[in-house]
Amino acid sequence: MNDLLPEGFRPRTGSIEAWNAAYARVEDYLRAHRIHSRLHQSRLIQAILEHAAKRHERNPSLDPTTLAAVETEAWMDRWFGAVFAGCDVPGERLAATGRVALLLTNGATKWPYSFLDTGEIPEEFARTMRESSITAGPNMAVSNMVPRPIDLGVITGAAGETLERMERWPVLKTCALWIFFAAVFAGIFLFTR
Repeated sequence: MNDLLPEGFRPRTGSIEAWNAAYARVEDYLRAHRIHSRLHQSRLIQAILEHAAKRHERNPSLDPTTLAAVETEAWMDRWFGAVFAGCDVPGERLAATGRVALLLTNGATKWPYSFLDTGEIPEEFARTMRESSITAGPNMAVSNMVPRPIDLGVITGAAGETLERMERWPVLKTCALWIFFAAVFAGIFLFTR
């Protein structure tokens, strides 16, 4: 099996299989966010796994894959927080707003080395993400609808009355259906000659 871990990363706790699984999980997560640059992916994965490994040293009973996933989420929250600093985005909506803005701007493709980078975020990238963020519509309000009778018109009223009479007199209903069937059959026979 290929060793997926970067050369400089040597965790002191946990098995190599567990850290390889953590690496693969973070790589898949970044790829799902359209980070296709292998160089940028590798650099981010190594930094994330190094932070996860330090946490694992403090508590070796935790799963490295879980720690890596939590660390990736924390990195994303910090990065989206830096992008949307000064904006009116609630903390619980920050990750969702950031992900939507990232997809709308196609930021991971246009600025391939800037997403989750701990350095300076390009101003154009941050501005584009802030401008494309979606805000919710008006707040919910209670309304009241009063039921009104439905006016179906004269023809539907007459048809309804006729059907009601036919329901009361089943023999009349049967005769009317046979007359209708005979008329349709005669029409087909006469017009197809």
